[in-house]
Amino acid sequence: MGLRSFDDLRELLITGPEIQEAIVITRAKNELPRFWDALTLSALLLVLPAVYPAPEVDRFQLSPPTLQAGRLIDVKPQLGPQLPCGKGPVPPYPGLDDLAIVKSWSKSQFGGNWKPPACTGWTEAGFTTLVTIAARFRHTSEAGGLLGHIGAISELAGMRYWSTTHKQWQTLIVDAYALTEPQPGRRRKDFPSGELTEGKVLYFEQVDNLSGKAIYRMHIVESSASRLVFDVENVNTMRYYFIPILHPGDLQSMYFLDRESDNVWRYYSIVRVGKNANGLIMGNESSSVNRAVAFYRYLVGIPTTQEPPGAR
Repeated sequence: MGLRSFDDLRELLITGPEIQEAIVITRAKNELPRFWDALTLSALLLVLPAVYPAPEVDRFQLSPPTLQAGRLIDVKPQLGPQLPCGKGPVPPYPGLDDLAIVKSWSKSQFGGNWKPPACTGWTEAGFTTLVTIAARFRHTSEAGGLLGHIGAISELAGMRYWSTTHKQWQTLIVDAYALTEPQPGRRRKDFPSGELTEGKVLYFEQVDNLSGKAIYRMHIVESSASRLVFDVENVNTMRYYFIPILHPGDLQSMYFLDRESDNVWRYYSIVRVGKNANGLIMGNESSSVNRAVAFYRYLVGIPTTQEPPGAR
């Protein structure tokens, strides 16, 4: 069906105009990599989840000879990801000029009953795939500038990512547009920053390069001059060649943007595919990480096709 591809993921090391980002991936035991090229990255999208195990806590980074690898962090797998909800995040934020940290979590490290942090509002335990990104980035505009970027749904169209299956840059999001309600075709203009107020629930439709159209709900959890938090999840069933892949709410993501100074922000995201998702998408780390990084790059202003790509 094109849902699986067996390549060996090694690492993601990317340099952007002002940010370097590197992938730090923890592997666990006895699972084979299978890539997921059939799902929408979103939950804004960009969503994007993953798990790719190998020998216990095998951390690695491969980088071009001309680039320096970022520091490796020691994260105790049993603790799980810790979101920036009153506590320091796990993984922690890197330094401003250090590499961003992307971590894929294996469900074998927690069993099937990992409980999401309370601040996510996610009630279901467990996951199929789980990816977090922690970074610092430079951004000179006020919070309203970031909100305007988040609300500009139509600008997601044309976002590209590296397909590990096809070994080339591909368009990830063919089309995207805001909706007046969670019904197909109820198009409207992009959401202006003034509309993304705390507690607001908004909807948008996104056309993925493989899985087609899907409707998402975006909830603005917090919105202030120094902190923006929003979450995204799929509203309808997502299919691949008529096969149900994700049921409503199976694809969830949450994003935390905290202002550190006049021109520095902190970024933390968590993306989950629920444990009830179709088993065909299990072990999709490589594609999921690339999709998550594509949205990260889009949001902080790095070209999504910046070389080198993620996993080839």
